[in-house]
Amino acid sequence: MLRVLWKLTKGYRLTPWKSPYLKWRMETYTGMHAETIGFSQFCSYCWRNRKELLRYLRWAERMSE
Repeated sequence: MLRVLWKLTKGYRLTPWKSPYLKWRMETYTGMHAETIGFSQFCSYCWRNRKELLRYLRWAERMSE
C-alpha cells in the first residue's frame, strides 16, 4: 500500500495537496474545482474519506502486482 502511495505522490511527497494528479482525482470524485483545493481542503477530504482512500490504495496495490 505504501508503494502505491509513494508512486502517486511522486514529485509532491512533501506537499501532496499540490499534486495535479491528486487534485484531478479529488475533482473527479467530489466535483470540487482543482484550483480551489488547498491544504485545508485536502486534509479535510482525506480525513472524511479515509476508509474509501485506504480501500482504493489496497485495490491499486493488488492491481499493480
